[in-house]
Amino acid sequence: MLRLLQPANSGERLCDGVSRRDFLRIGALGLGGLSLHQLLAAEARAGIAQSHKAVIMIYLVGGPPHQDMWDLKPNAPGEIAGPMRPTQTNVPGIEICDLFPQLAQRTDRLALIRSIVDSQADHNAYQCFTGRIPGRGVPGGGWPQFGSTVAKVQGPVDRAVPPFASLCYTCTHPPYNEPGPGFLGVGQSPFQSHGPTRHDMILNGVTPGRLGDRKTLLHSVDRIRREIDREAKFSGLDEITERALGILTSSRLADALDLSKEDPKLVARYGTGNETIFIDDNGAPRVPQSFLLARRLVEAGCRVVTVNYSKWDWHGGAYKSIFEREREDFPIFDNALAALLDDLRDRGLEQDVTVIVWGEFGRTPVISNIVGRDHWPRVNSAVLAGGGLRTGQVIGATDRLGGEAVERPVTFGEVFATLYHNLGIDTSSVTLNDLNGRPQYLVDDVVRPLRELV
Repeated sequence: MLRLLQPANSGERLCDGVSRRDFLRIGALGLGGLSLHQLLAAEARAGIAQSHKAVIMIYLVGGPPHQDMWDLKPNAPGEIAGPMRPTQTNVPGIEICDLFPQLAQRTDRLALIRSIVDSQADHNAYQCFTGRIPGRGVPGGGWPQFGSTVAKVQGPVDRAVPPFASLCYTCTHPPYNEPGPGFLGVGQSPFQSHGPTRHDMILNGVTPGRLGDRKTLLHSVDRIRREIDREAKFSGLDEITERALGILTSSRLADALDLSKEDPKLVARYGTGNETIFIDDNGAPRVPQSFLLARRLVEAGCRVVTVNYSKWDWHGGAYKSIFEREREDFPIFDNALAALLDDLRDRGLEQDVTVIVWGEFGRTPVISNIVGRDHWPRVNSAVLAGGGLRTGQVIGATDRLGGEAVERPVTFGEVFATLYHNLGIDTSSVTLNDLNGRPQYLVDDVVRPLRELV
């Protein structure tokens, strides 16, 4: 936790009784027990990137139904097609669900992938955030998630803004949560806006002037630190401290998270949701304003922002049928995603910011006897936008029942290679060393970006 208030018995003696432990708390943000020094240590880089490409990754918790959203089969038998109807989009020949009227008018700015073939079978956010198949060839420490990898490779755009921020809510079903930084270590964990970190950004009544006094204090104990840590555990700490203080004293990150500074009409355009109501108890809240916060964070300097949104595991049964849930969720999602696309375009960010929306797998072609669709890893879907991609197209196709890919099978690795490419990272050459010092490619070394998109 960030500790900037003086102990009650310390009076005004800023330099009295400061232990090494206290020093490590000064200028630190609580990231679930992590210090900001840990967060920034591995991100330290020589210089600042010359360009600012970014990715907003939206994870639809629980696996959205591809055949009711982006790949409808109106001519299939009723137990396959269901009641959802397709609507023509502004791209001739492309149809999507008629509950997405706003996205239908923006399909020329979307790329729909209908044929992802290597999804996992279980509820787990792992593949959507790492691009890796769970349990396959895992190095010591585990694979890092996408944002952590980007933070390690590219570092910050602005020293006052972390390169990777998470807007994901903590789900009570642990596999729904982001997998973490893996072998890159805690230093590449995301800045998390939900939880103690955001409160720690408020300096608890300490003025910038008094914070400057604390900065002087840190420099004054430099000799002691070096004597205690002769093994160079604090190598680069001075620069890290400068960056930590930069985050704390800059208003840029705090302002990005403060929607009261946004035009109320734009906030209303996205829509709002209650972040305290977790859908189906173990999913994420239905909070469309997260999409707006994501835009504000990338505009402030984040390279990657992750969002988890609602709960899409619609098996039917006593709670609600899948089609009741779709009629409830689809219009809110349609509005929020359309608002994000327009906002990025209006602010001149559309060519620099890639948006991806997906879940861990698709849903069964056959509607169950309790009016739901179950897990179906044999085919999955994704929606991409922005980033200079070739949009207004569909990649891949499924059979007449929406159960098998029959054209252009796509893998998670190919999608991630595309995302890295849009950030200016060459996945054919860039590697990161795992805990054993073994270089690891960011995706499988034979995987390339989707040729249809780049």
